[in-house]
Amino acid sequence: MIALVRIKRNSRIFLSKLKLLTSVSVSTWSPLATAFNTKPGRKLNLSLTKDVAGLFGVPELRSHEGFYAMKERAVWETDKLIAESCSSHRTRKMVEVFDELSDTLCKVADLAEFVRIAHPQAAYCQAAEDACVSISGVVEKLNTHRELYCALRAVVDAGDKFPMSSVDQHVARLFLFDFEQSGIHLSERERKRVVALNDSILHMGQRFIAGAVSPRAISKDSLPSNLRQLALKSSTAETPDMVNEFLEILTQQLQKRAAADFNTMKKMKAAENPGFVEQNLAPWDTPYYTYKVKRDWLQVGNSEFSPYFSLGTCMEGLNNLMNNLYNISLVNDELAPGEAWASDVYKLAVFHEREGLLGHIYCDFYERPGKSNQDCHFTIRGGKELPDGSYQNPVVVLMLNLPTPRWSYPSLLTPGMVDNLFHEMGHAMHSMLARTRYQHITGTRCTTDFAEVPSVLMEYFAADPRVVHTFARHYQTQECMPEDMLVRLCASKHLFAASEMQLQVFYSALDQRYHGSHPLEGSTTDVLAELQKQYYGIPYVPNTAWQLRFSHLVGYGAKYYSYLLSRAVAAWIWQTYFETDPLNSSSGERYRQECLVHGGGKPARELVADFLGREVTPANLANSLISEIDSNNDHINRIRQ
Repeated sequence: MIALVRIKRNSRIFLSKLKLLTSVSVSTWSPLATAFNTKPGRKLNLSLTKDVAGLFGVPELRSHEGFYAMKERAVWETDKLIAESCSSHRTRKMVEVFDELSDTLCKVADLAEFVRIAHPQAAYCQAAEDACVSISGVVEKLNTHRELYCALRAVVDAGDKFPMSSVDQHVARLFLFDFEQSGIHLSERERKRVVALNDSILHMGQRFIAGAVSPRAISKDSLPSNLRQLALKSSTAETPDMVNEFLEILTQQLQKRAAADFNTMKKMKAAENPGFVEQNLAPWDTPYYTYKVKRDWLQVGNSEFSPYFSLGTCMEGLNNLMNNLYNISLVNDELAPGEAWASDVYKLAVFHEREGLLGHIYCDFYERPGKSNQDCHFTIRGGKELPDGSYQNPVVVLMLNLPTPRWSYPSLLTPGMVDNLFHEMGHAMHSMLARTRYQHITGTRCTTDFAEVPSVLMEYFAADPRVVHTFARHYQTQECMPEDMLVRLCASKHLFAASEMQLQVFYSALDQRYHGSHPLEGSTTDVLAELQKQYYGIPYVPNTAWQLRFSHLVGYGAKYYSYLLSRAVAAWIWQTYFETDPLNSSSGERYRQECLVHGGGKPARELVADFLGREVTPANLANSLISEIDSNNDHINRIRQ
């Protein structure tokens, strides 16, 4: 147990710069904070007619039947664009035609996919499902359209009859790559085999996911006794070789650091179980002892911090941060009747100080029956330059599952919920701040191992006391979070980081092996046991097969490493640009102009190298993570002294 006086002494050292930031601290509730501290209600439609606006302001979606009209119009426009692509009299760049084709289909497919998942009314869900199926059918036909493929292939190989920029060439190659995923460039026999394999992968993946989330009942007596006791107590990487080298370097550098984490846990386990001979750690021990350390060493509990994190204060903190970094403001915008799918949705308009309106973010933040329990970001409409020189502003949805406000208090967030909010807002800002010529590469439509960089970087801001200090205030008294609490909270986010990262390396290596050369040497369980011994400091538990519930194997096939690599890039950016001053506007503007603005329009490895001024190598990526772990461990040790 740490003496509070020690925490305060160390906090003065660590938070020496906090007083420089008081000018940006919230002093009174702003309109934004007030709006998000109050649950929105459905507005009455006094016209006594149908809702005046459709979903997302789309007039056709005043009723679910509008999906059928949108689908038919998209099919008609698609046929017209195919004819233009294949015509010898084409009057614009091939990549422009393809991007309009992509935009036409995505405007329906992306919106329908979200409504299918999120809308509470069955009629809307069914109509959206039908639209998704129809658009998928159109895409399948496009994937077998040989004349369309040959027209694009000719432009990629020999150039267009119109001058092409480097971005045009990059996007054209991306379209070609997507085309060839269906095997259209192969012989008919090979193409049919590819189509059959893709279909098999799709259906097998769906069955795997369904099985992975289905509960299983087992006898208590079959569980290890110590587990029962604890329960009672409470492509930035361009090649597989680069991925493997990155994982191997991390494995070597993490070995001693993770072992130190595990030794600490073993001592705690021995102290709790005197006389118990077997004190080796099991996989279920790590979350228990991490929780115990947070509680005992750092005196951290969710209930202590939540009153300082009302949703309104957190949104005001985000607005503060966005304003400092990018000169943008988040403004609560009024929803028209019928514009939202639920009565408790907020709408944010994103304004830039000079550029004006950049886009809209719909915030579906509160839990409700039947709602998906996954926190995520949906693109409803991608941004792109329009022929008249204007810009098609992006529209996105952020979906969270926060506690619903009560009559006596607002939605109060746990520290983990705050991290998730900042993470998802990172995706939204990527969508808002990208200014790409083509929607095919806008915002988060980039390589998987870069798409998480902006969101992970936002977690660094959420873990920095100088940032949290600007907004964490008690929802009743409006008092700022005391400094000792602030230090403890931020330090708690880095406990046992080496062992946690070692686990992620193991997961990544397993994903690479499963998606590598086949046949495997033994069963998937045999491979798991072998790799766990090689990459992780806690041994495999015999007669278990947790890979059968590892749902990330589907969808992220061979790309699970992206989480680690994105964190490495985010850590590198943080250390280079924001660690000294997290509210530095020059750093924020440079990050926007050299990273976010490109979306996926610049090859990720080139983008990162140009921004950081160093080559993106496995060693440099690994070093950024190891440096972060060592720095955070030093800070935690100072607090504990």
